[in-house]
Amino acid sequence: MTVATPHLLIIGCGDTGVRVAARAIGAGHRVSAVVRSAESAARARAVGAASFRLDLDHDTDDDQLAALVGAADRLLYSAPPPRAGEADTRLARVLGLAETPPADWVYIGTTGVYGDHGGAWVDEDTPAAPATDRAQRRLDAEQRLLAAVSRATILRAPGIYGPNRLPVDRVRAGEPVLADENGWTNRIHIDDLAAIAWRALTEQWPHRIYNVCDGVPTARTAYYDTLAELLGVAAPPRIDWAEARTRFSAMRLSFLSESRRLSNARLVTDTAYRFIFPDYRDGLLSSLRGETVTA
Repeated sequence: MTVATPHLLIIGCGDTGVRVAARAIGAGHRVSAVVRSAESAARARAVGAASFRLDLDHDTDDDQLAALVGAADRLLYSAPPPRAGEADTRLARVLGLAETPPADWVYIGTTGVYGDHGGAWVDEDTPAAPATDRAQRRLDAEQRLLAAVSRATILRAPGIYGPNRLPVDRVRAGEPVLADENGWTNRIHIDDLAAIAWRALTEQWPHRIYNVCDGVPTARTAYYDTLAELLGVAAPPRIDWAEARTRFSAMRLSFLSESRRLSNARLVTDTAYRFIFPDYRDGLLSSLRGETVTA
């Protein structure tokens, strides 16, 4: 009797998706990757995935997208929502094309859905309170998926860092950072995120929403100071809110206006996951070396 090869579909196959694809192919899965750019398509093919440049905003590629969704056993969705509105119309389109959605579906979202908590601790039982349309679109995606797919898992990720995902140029140029003693930041190394996403696709966990962070929040300035130290340059100068409003973009200011400390206790308890980089200093060192680590 021939056993069918499991088929993983990754919609939005960027840095994280490529890492998940490599794990899946190593485990004997067939992988299809939906991407936007030729560069992303090439990266997906380089790890052995079939790549498809499809449009999630218009119906021109609906037939091909529907065929891919229908043929998948597992689906990782990490495509960003559109840049306007309060709904994730892209995810809504995919769900509308799925007559029978894959049973195992993982969505990589954002901890931005919690909004600002003034540095207080936040866990998955904390009610979502998105403060921006961008975060509202993410919450809309979560709600749509949880309603449509009984075994969907939501991974709420904070700042993702890793090789080529560090503010190296800004730190070397001496760009200032906001001096905010109450500003807390949370992070996840991209190799940890990919490892957790792969496990979420292939295991049954007792909860449907997880904070995917290293569990060690720090003052926002500490991250930049540590990176500067590792680069061998001076720590970034500090500026106050008044100056920040004249120098930073509206999007950057919106991130800076939110402060929370994220708990990963549910993830650790439910999955016994052991982080590749529980210490962000080690993660920064590995990232500066350009290393990719598979758990």
